[in-house]
Amino acid sequence: MESNFRALSIAVSAFLDYELVNRGLAQLTVESYSSDLADFTMFLTSRNVINPGEIQKEHLLLFLDLLNRQGLSARTRARRLSCLKGFFKFLIETGSINENPAEHIETPKLPRTVPHYLDQGEVEALIASADTSSPQGIRNDAMIELLYATGLRVSELVGLETYRVDFEVGCVTVMGKGSKERVVPVGLNASRKALNYFENVRPIIIGGKRSEYFFVTSKGKKMTRQAFWKIIKKASRNAGISKEISPHTLRHSFATHLVQNDADLRSVQLMLGHSDISTTEIYTHVAATRLKEVHKRTHPRG
Repeated sequence: MESNFRALSIAVSAFLDYELVNRGLAQLTVESYSSDLADFTMFLTSRNVINPGEIQKEHLLLFLDLLNRQGLSARTRARRLSCLKGFFKFLIETGSINENPAEHIETPKLPRTVPHYLDQGEVEALIASADTSSPQGIRNDAMIELLYATGLRVSELVGLETYRVDFEVGCVTVMGKGSKERVVPVGLNASRKALNYFENVRPIIIGGKRSEYFFVTSKGKKMTRQAFWKIIKKASRNAGISKEISPHTLRHSFATHLVQNDADLRSVQLMLGHSDISTTEIYTHVAATRLKEVHKRTHPRG
């Protein structure tokens, strides 16, 4: 039994290594997969299922039902099922199992949620509230402006390397999820702030240290996502914005404002780095909701 259980552990470890090295998934994503598979493995061993070849479709359905009874959301259950489907696909491809028990299991239906975003006036207020009296303040202002101008994920912003910023062309090249590279144009205001920061402020912050990162701390390291989240929160308070916002709010705002101003969905998808255009389509719903609000407020018979 112990050797069989070890076989299951080895299979999980091999899958996680494959996702990290071969598919280039982010470390945080792989850690999430590891946690999901640890829960599933514990569930299996409680039912004396200790070998990958013993896992049946029934076990997956029971596990998903358990997650549902524990109160986990449909989105969380869908993410866990996606992880399990990837795991069993890997086992099939490596010849560890002959049949995929997850093949015909349907993903839980997800609620169609509208992402939180700032209107254009709130974005202007957020940017105008910047305290640029210090080198760090100028850096923070450039980061916020660039985030809204490009719709980058916060991990992409703080991890942006200097050679990926092209001031002549006016774009940034981003290494996104799954090691997929994309080019995103940068507007004039963001380009000016980023260039001023890079040429005149970054050398002051970094001192004599060397760093490959565009936005740096005084230690020459990239800023953490948590540190930038605090910068956004402080900026929103200074701007008098009552909404709860995060760096991702600016990504949603970027996409929403593009769609509201008639950008085609395919272009928005490319700039956001979405692998599936259905993910981008949520912003058409946001735009439609906004139009309905305007109609109701302004039309005589709205």
